[in-house]
Amino acid sequence: MGLTAFRRTDLPNSPVSNSVFRFATVSDQNFHWFLKRNCSVTPSQLGWLYASLCVVSLGIGTVFWVHGARLVLPFAWLELAAVGLAFVVYARHATDGEKIVLQGGRLVVELENGGHYERAEFLRHQVRVEPRDSDRSLIEVSGQGRSVKVGRYVRPELRAALAREIRAALRGA
Repeated sequence: MGLTAFRRTDLPNSPVSNSVFRFATVSDQNFHWFLKRNCSVTPSQLGWLYASLCVVSLGIGTVFWVHGARLVLPFAWLELAAVGLAFVVYARHATDGEKIVLQGGRLVVELENGGHYERAEFLRHQVRVEPRDSDRSLIEVSGQGRSVKVGRYVRPELRAALAREIRAALRGA
């Protein structure tokens, strides 16, 4: 897992222009953090790969079937079923990610994991972001009796920097 698609935008007339935001996209007074799984193959590409694997494997199995090796084709079907199941599990999690948006007086956290979607909204002035500097655990965003853990797609050694950045944005630094 890795960190993808992060960029920084400094605006010359913005109070945040002197701050460095490594993970956020900044526009006006809005901050967007997109934390996604680093996947090398999209679900569509995976489907084409699986289709080509089926053609090759079933073609070879059919050749053996014709030459009298009757058990090769059933094992090819069994193999393709197992690989297909593994590909479905992979594709289900390929679009997992976390989206954190600070806009106006609200911090919105959206999590997607395996097709399950979770959204939490917090008032800007009532949000607490932990861990502090030395903890490598997930970042807990809490307030108004709710809490959400983010940062699972960021390397553990970078989570403290991400937490500092979110806190700085909340302060309006």
